[in-house]
Amino acid sequence: MSYFHPRYWLVWMSLGLLRLITFLPWQVQMSLGKGLGNLLYRLLKKRRRICCINLELAFPELTPIEREQLNRQHFVSLAQGFFEAAMSWWASEKMLLPLMKTEGEEYLTRALENNKSIILLSAHFTSLELGGRLLTLLKPEIPLHVVYRPHQNKLIESQVAKVRTQRYGKAIPKLQVREMIKSLKAGFPLWYAQDQSYLGKNSVVVPFFGVPTATNSATSRFATISGATVIPFFTVRSKDNTHYLLRFLPPLDNFPSDHIEADTLRINQLIESQVKEFPAQYLWTHKRFKTKDIDFYNDYSHTHPTTHC
Repeated sequence: MSYFHPRYWLVWMSLGLLRLITFLPWQVQMSLGKGLGNLLYRLLKKRRRICCINLELAFPELTPIEREQLNRQHFVSLAQGFFEAAMSWWASEKMLLPLMKTEGEEYLTRALENNKSIILLSAHFTSLELGGRLLTLLKPEIPLHVVYRPHQNKLIESQVAKVRTQRYGKAIPKLQVREMIKSLKAGFPLWYAQDQSYLGKNSVVVPFFGVPTATNSATSRFATISGATVIPFFTVRSKDNTHYLLRFLPPLDNFPSDHIEADTLRINQLIESQVKEFPAQYLWTHKRFKTKDIDFYNDYSHTHPTTHC
């Protein structure tokens, strides 16, 4: 397939512009993200509505005005995430290293010293993509295996795949479950996030922010099969917008248990605690609250007449 066909020219220009932007100072990039986010909030009405519904479900205690402000803040964070993804692909170590601070790094170091198979469990915060790159700078000796969602645009996917091949020990598309298990059994640390809505075979319905939600139970299953240690790992922008925090939490003890629903609920609650600390940075434009029987996003205004979405 030739990616030099005219239909790809706009994509090439967009990728080129993003790469040029990575040479700008970090604060300038974040300012551009703020401007773009405010614009996207006005333009992307469908995504704005999804975000609004999610926030109403997750934070019913907030006033409509507070949720609207959080919605706007999320779009800014989302746009900044676009530039952070570009930084993860092309920015220099010299630029990124001063932006990184860690918390709980000793949990990962100890597990590596014990030669344990490790699952680095993340969640879909807007700085997720950059988190992987920063982790490789923090622990360059780790042949990190990462799970990712292939991009729908074939040109973008081909370019990003090249970068991921250079940055990581292995990049595994999210549907290749056997490859993930093979990596864990071979002793490679596996980094992935399981927190998007999932209606597949192994989904279980457990509360997320108090709402029964179809949730992927893969972490419990992977840990059972491989005996891997599960270390929660999150990357977020600091609250004062001066750096990125790479937060490692203690390995999950007594995990997995004999009850997969309890394991999955435990992970949901763990992610909730991080989201509550950095609410604008979680991926609220995704339809998170779904089951096979309930979809809050269809005709929401009719079933919830008090909604302000």
